[in-house]
Amino acid sequence: MLNSTLLQQRAQEQYLRMQTETASPGQLVVMLYQGCLRFIGRARAGLAERDWDTARVNFLKAQDILAELLGSLNLEMGEISINLFRLYEYMHRRLIEANIGRDDAPAAEVERLLRTLLPAWEEAARQQPAAASVAMLQSGAA
Repeated sequence: MLNSTLLQQRAQEQYLRMQTETASPGQLVVMLYQGCLRFIGRARAGLAERDWDTARVNFLKAQDILAELLGSLNLEMGEISINLFRLYEYMHRRLIEANIGRDDAPAAEVERLLRTLLPAWEEAARQQPAAASVAMLQSGAA
């Protein structure tokens, strides 16, 4: 039974690694959002069950993802990047508050914000491969 579980875990890790290695930048952002939402959900469940360790660990994972999103922004790209930076920074701070205060309200707020932004990133990721294909054709690389 243990070997089967380990094999499944390794297969899943390999699948995720392949996904991230072949994903476009837009797809990577979508994956980060989805992961952040998953960890916030687990943290909120931990809070509800008064399982402080589960809540803490998952809040930290969500904070790490927001830190990654913060670090990936090119602030020289203009106002959108700057606004995203401010929003990610705010969400990061709210998750710290949720974690320290064992308070669901800030976590719920961050979850709502991410769910609001996610569809735009999903649409951008869907359009990105098409845009890259058009650019390759126009450059004569195909």
